[in-house]
Amino acid sequence: MRRLFGTDGVRGLANGELLTPEFAVGVCASAARTLSNGRRPVAVVGRDPRASGEMLEAAVVAGLTSAGADAIRVGVLPTPGVAHLVAETGADLGVMISASHNPMPDNGIKIFAAGGHKLPDDIEDEIERGLADPGTGRPTGDAIGRVWDAPDATGVYVAHLLSAAPGSLSGVRVVVDCAHGAASVAAPEAYRQAGADVVALHAEPDGLNINDGVGSTHLGPLQAAVLENGADLGIAHDGDADRCLAVDAAGNVVDGDQIMAVLALAMRDAGELAHDTLVATVMSNLGLHLAMRDAGITLDTTKVGDRYVLERLREGGFSLGGEQSGHVVLPGHATTGDGVLTALRLMSRMAQTGSSLAELASVVTPMPQVLRNVTVADKDAVATSAEVADAVAAAEAELGGSGRVLLRPSGTEQLVRVMVEAPTESDASAVAGRLAEVVAAAR
Repeated sequence: MRRLFGTDGVRGLANGELLTPEFAVGVCASAARTLSNGRRPVAVVGRDPRASGEMLEAAVVAGLTSAGADAIRVGVLPTPGVAHLVAETGADLGVMISASHNPMPDNGIKIFAAGGHKLPDDIEDEIERGLADPGTGRPTGDAIGRVWDAPDATGVYVAHLLSAAPGSLSGVRVVVDCAHGAASVAAPEAYRQAGADVVALHAEPDGLNINDGVGSTHLGPLQAAVLENGADLGIAHDGDADRCLAVDAAGNVVDGDQIMAVLALAMRDAGELAHDTLVATVMSNLGLHLAMRDAGITLDTTKVGDRYVLERLREGGFSLGGEQSGHVVLPGHATTGDGVLTALRLMSRMAQTGSSLAELASVVTPMPQVLRNVTVADKDAVATSAEVADAVAAAEAELGGSGRVLLRPSGTEQLVRVMVEAPTESDASAVAGRLAEVVAAAR
């Protein structure tokens, strides 16, 4: 049976087949029972601004309180802000209602454990079992949970961000694209309080316009605004602000790999990079591998997904990790990816060194990367195909040390993703095309 929980909570069309108010009530009641630790639990509840969040917030709170949990509503707040407040308040769990970068009709439910940490698979499985079998005997009387609002939640989160961002940003002019999302108040406020000259873009959420041609998945408007305003850089957030991408003063995109490289060097120089190691996924560009090697920094790789980055950070006691997509985790200051914190640290490096973002990002020379998605009947059979293995070996031999090949089955679809990096776009495309043909034939 397919698990309800994906790599980042439960996500789907709001009020559609799965993500209904009834489901939200049930899954949050089960989460409260599972994470109660034998006592009356407390839960922090936040959301992004999409319209369906109002409906789902009411259902989430009903589910929590029906299971005897007290709920603290923090309103519209970035996902990392909710995670921080779970830890700050000593709550037993947290619930974030968001579909991140997905379009407005979608929504999602993400559950955090005590301390603001993502749930391990076994706890998610237990919550799913509790949803199917809720048991008997609901609390009544004074055992029913109560509800409080936390009107100062954004201020508490911003204060935390500022405590984790070294130095003043005076002299830095930044355009921030808030995607009409959860960062619309917190991000501009944090950057202004840190001393930056801030131009806020797409920071007027109306419940319907989140991610609508704006934010980290649509960088064109930000690139134009950086040039128009003569800004030093642009920052683009997604709908729940757990990631960011950047744009330099000339309008060139600076991706998560380049951002991680800049932060890794800054933390190494400050003595903050534990074990001189950066954690990234297998999808990070070969250019990042080469840059870190040249800097004497170890690059530890994981499977794709920020949860795997988080697991490796905890296992190894490392202090920086992330993904090419802009999810960057600083476990000394956050339990999940935090786009606003990432941007503050990036701008701090600019201010401290007096270097432009383009100069800092130039430490990484991205290798041309081609990704082909091949539809297959059985992705597991492809993974064990001798013909596919031989084709991959031949491609690796052809590229030598100047390129890289990665075949990865999709976690949610019958697809195999063929990724090739090579010195030129044409070389990468040619090798990827040949491998895609072999994968397609093996299905």
